[in-house]
Amino acid sequence: MRIQLACCVAVLSSAAAFADSKDPCPRLLAAFGNRLADAKCFVSTDLTTTNEATTPLNNPPFPNGLPDLSFTPRTDRNTISPDAPNRTPIDKIVPGVQLQARIASDPTGQGRFLLRLPNDWNGRLVVAGASGTRSEFNGDFAWSDYVVQKGYAYASQNKGVLNLQLTTAADPLGCRLNPTSRTFVHFFDNDPGQQFTRWASFMAQAAMLARRGVESHYGREARRTYAVGTSNGGYQVRRAVELFPGLFDGGVDWEGTYVDGGAPNLLTDLPPAILNFADYANGTPAFNPDSTAAKNIRAAGYPPDLPPVPVGGVATSLWSLYSNQFWEVTQCQWQKRNDPTYDTYGSGTGTYNYIARLSASDVGAQIAAFATSGRIRRPLITVAGTMDSLLPIDRHARAYARKVAEAQAERGDDDGDDQPAYRLYEVQNGNHIENFKNTFAQLEFIQPHAQRAFDLLVKSVEERAALPPSQCIPHGGQIQATPTTQAGHCANLFVP
Repeated sequence: MRIQLACCVAVLSSAAAFADSKDPCPRLLAAFGNRLADAKCFVSTDLTTTNEATTPLNNPPFPNGLPDLSFTPRTDRNTISPDAPNRTPIDKIVPGVQLQARIASDPTGQGRFLLRLPNDWNGRLVVAGASGTRSEFNGDFAWSDYVVQKGYAYASQNKGVLNLQLTTAADPLGCRLNPTSRTFVHFFDNDPGQQFTRWASFMAQAAMLARRGVESHYGREARRTYAVGTSNGGYQVRRAVELFPGLFDGGVDWEGTYVDGGAPNLLTDLPPAILNFADYANGTPAFNPDSTAAKNIRAAGYPPDLPPVPVGGVATSLWSLYSNQFWEVTQCQWQKRNDPTYDTYGSGTGTYNYIARLSASDVGAQIAAFATSGRIRRPLITVAGTMDSLLPIDRHARAYARKVAEAQAERGDDDGDDQPAYRLYEVQNGNHIENFKNTFAQLEFIQPHAQRAFDLLVKSVEERAALPPSQCIPHGGQIQATPTTQAGHCANLFVP
C-alpha cells in the first residue's frame, strides 16, 4: 500500500497530464500509433532489477531440448556488468511504467525497443546501445539501474537484430566458437538485410520513439537526451553524436568498437591473435611471454597476457579466455557479414589478410559504409581499459581519439573553443569483460568509471562545468579534475 501511495504522489507531481488515469498504458501505446508491434506495457512497482519483472526470462528451450539463444535478456544483462556484489548499488525503489515491443517498421521483424518511465522523472532521457548482438535488456544492470534511480527515463534497442542460434559446420553462415571447438553458432546479423549499417539508425530510431513516449507520458518533452553504450553499443554512441546532434546532447561510450575502412579494424586485428595463440599456448614452455608467438600477438596491438591460473583443472591465461570466447568467433562473424566470398575455414581465420582482400572483394567498401568519422557534434567521453584483449586500446579507443583530433584539426579550430568536448579516460588494468576479474584479481572494473563519466558529462552539458582532461585512471583510483602524473595515456598497459 505504501508503494502504491508513493507511486500516485510521484505521478501527480511529475506527470499531471495522465494523473487522472489509473493505467497510463493505453494512452502511452496510443501515442505510438502503428510504430510498435507486439507491445507489452505495464505499471511497475520498481523499474530496477530488484524487481524480477524488469528483465524478462530468456527464451525457453526448443521442444527438442536445444537452447533458444535468439533472445536471452537475463544472460545479456550479465555480459557487461560485474557479478554481485559489484553491480550497480540499488538504494531505492523506482515505481513507473515499462514498455517493451518490436519496432513495426523493421522489415526483418527483429528490431526491438524498451522504454522505462519513472514516476519521479528528472526531465531527462538516456538511450542505450547494446553490446555484441545482445538484446535491448543488455544494459539493465550497468546502465538502467544507475540512471532510473536518478530519475532519468531510460530507453534501449537491439540494433535491429536477434542474437544467435546453435548450428552445424554445414551451415554456410556458421561460426565455430574457437579453433578447437565443435560448437557452431549462426548469428542473425549475418543474414540478408542485417548489414551493420543498421546499427546507427536503430540508435536514432530508439531516441525518436523514446522522446515520443516521454512527451505523451509526462506531458512535456525531455530537456536533454544522452547516449550510453558498451562495445558495439559504444560504437552506436559514437555514431549518435556524429550523425544525430538533433537527437542527442552528448554520450558516454564504454569500450566502443572502432570501425575504419582502412585500418585498424577487427578484421585487421583479430587474425594475428588467432594465428599465433596455439603456438603460444602449446609451446615449450607453454605460455612463454618471450616466445615469437607471444611477441607477434603483442606486436598486433594486444596488451600483455596474464600468467595462467588453474580454471577447472586447465591452465588458463587472460588471452586464453579471449581465445576461447571471442577471437575467432568474432572474426568469423565480421568476415561473413562484410567479406562473404572468403572461405572462412578453408582459407583460414588466422591467415585472413584484410589488406589483400581489399582488391579481391568489396570488404573495404562494406566496412567503410559504417565507419566512424570522428566528426563529433556533441560532447563525448570514451572510457576504455588498457588490458582489453578484444578491442586493444591503441587500435580502438586511442584510434578513435586520434580520429576525433584529426577531424577537429581539419575544421581549423585547434583551440577547441567551438568544438564539442571529447575526452578519453583510460582505466589502468581494465579489460573488455568485467567478470574476467573473477579469474584475474589484477584487473580493474570499468563500470564505476563509466558511470562517473556519465555524471561528469551531464554536469558539463547542463552546468557548463569543464570536463576533467583525458587521463589514465590509476589502478584503484578515479577520474581526477586535475590529474598530475596520469594525464594523457597510461604509460603501461599493465601494472601489478
